[in-house]
Amino acid sequence: MGTDKIIQLPHSITVRDLAAMLNASAVQVIKILMNNGVMASINQTIDFDTSAVVATELGFEPELEKEEELVEELGELPLWRRLILGESPEDLENRPPVVTILGHVDHGKTSLLDAIRHTDVAGGEEGGITQHIGAYQVTHKNRPITFLDTPGHAAFSSMRARGAQGADIVVLVVAADDGVQPQTREAANHAKAAQVPIIVALNKMDKADANPDFVKRQLADIGLVPDEWNGDTFVVPVSAKTKKGLEDLLETINLVADNIMIKANPKGRTIGTVVEASLDKTTGPMATLLVQNGTLKVGDIVVAGEAYGKLKALMDQYHKRVPKAYPSSPVRVMGLNTMPEAGDLFQVVANEKEARNIVAERKAARELKQHSKRSTLEELFSKVKSGETKELRLILKADVQGSLEPIQNELELLNKKQKDITVNVLHAETGNISESDVMLAAASDAVILGFDVDMDQGARKVAEVEGVSIRLYKIIYRLLEDVEKALKGLLEPELVEKTIGKANVIAIFKVSKGGTAAGCRIVSGEIRRNALVHLIRNNVSVFDGEVYSIHREKEEVRDVREGMECGITLKGFEAFQVGDVIECYVMEKFGG
Repeated sequence: MGTDKIIQLPHSITVRDLAAMLNASAVQVIKILMNNGVMASINQTIDFDTSAVVATELGFEPELEKEEELVEELGELPLWRRLILGESPEDLENRPPVVTILGHVDHGKTSLLDAIRHTDVAGGEEGGITQHIGAYQVTHKNRPITFLDTPGHAAFSSMRARGAQGADIVVLVVAADDGVQPQTREAANHAKAAQVPIIVALNKMDKADANPDFVKRQLADIGLVPDEWNGDTFVVPVSAKTKKGLEDLLETINLVADNIMIKANPKGRTIGTVVEASLDKTTGPMATLLVQNGTLKVGDIVVAGEAYGKLKALMDQYHKRVPKAYPSSPVRVMGLNTMPEAGDLFQVVANEKEARNIVAERKAARELKQHSKRSTLEELFSKVKSGETKELRLILKADVQGSLEPIQNELELLNKKQKDITVNVLHAETGNISESDVMLAAASDAVILGFDVDMDQGARKVAEVEGVSIRLYKIIYRLLEDVEKALKGLLEPELVEKTIGKANVIAIFKVSKGGTAAGCRIVSGEIRRNALVHLIRNNVSVFDGEVYSIHREKEEVRDVREGMECGITLKGFEAFQVGDVIECYVMEKFGG
């Protein structure tokens, strides 16, 4: 193998970054991982040995890179790694851990957050935190701990989808009287995918029907084996109501933090994550920023997603103005020109010109339309008919377990009726459609079916880029009906425009039967009689209709091809101008 194919890979890397390094698509990399028994989402971190397998299959000779040769770019690698590598070891200092509390609805996440908030006697003012800023710090034994007050695991994964490592530690709240529920499993899966340590807070221990041993068995079943059973998950009994066990929980957070690398350089490059943003009537756009490296100061020029500006004020969780914020500190800032999105990364830049250029590039990249072939239900069926595949792959998302189970049962019955094709449900789960669902669908040629759910914002964007077909339903029998139609080849296909030719209008003339024709030169493809057209003027479509006739050398013809000149008339339009473009198109099945 030639030395030009040698590639140096880091100790760990996200799937997205590996794909970029190997000049491959993320979907291609995910497929190779799947074939080797590794299920990984686009933002999941994999180790060197795993990435080396992918590199080898794509014809490279992988080597472990030396850390001093690394050149880090904001937004390319997981945040924890970007912050540490590239900084001098002697400049790194311990920073407070950043903690997110996740769990099933009604298991006491909010109550636990409130209880923890009020244990912070050293926090200062009477009355505690005066406003919701999305993040706050408490102090336990003179050690600060930062809590992200996010709505749940959807927000947690949304932050990861934008490249941010939102938390160092996840506290998974499980009610001792209710046990592991679907959202508990999903929250645990999100934390595992982010490779973040999990501490279980066994809440509601004050209740008479609390059954901690039963819940611990359930936790072990989903891979969270309690440390007292020789596992690696700390399970801390607590009661948000009586505040019993809260000291133990904070102690455990500090213990876990001591065992993982939580460091930053306060004098280094200032970057971090947007926790939340809102519009204030008097002060304009306000954002809560979590500093994760460097020191943020009043007067800094900040770029956060597609927002930028010079910071006029920094406020802490008590709404007090502060001159600067150190790593792991959450601050409310004023001075951005618009609201960034939660999960956006922010960075301090040298001047406003640089900030404007970065934002312009990001907007241009976002607006660039990308088209990918997608697997719709009808396309998958045509593959079955042609012998390309023997299964219809689906990903199911439903609002609650009570909806998911009957759908799965009915699909099983459908399976028994079919001889030539199998319905293969790759993944079935409650909750909104997430980015990891979309990437799994893209990698495995699957269709996502959602019942009474929505899509996370990150998932919607990735679905557009990767061309994943998502069908949403409010009635179960319609979902099942569509799957059955797809199996029988009766499902109505999705249609999209496909441009087949373009013509430039170079002259205008009257025709013998009355009316006006456009003298045209065909610049690409072909123009057909009776085909659909857009008439484009100054990059704007001014008429949509059909080709009425095409004349070439006084004879009517059915079509004309690239390089030819002809006269074209349109049904219901005569106001041609020299310079117009006639764009001819047909409606085709998507990806056909």
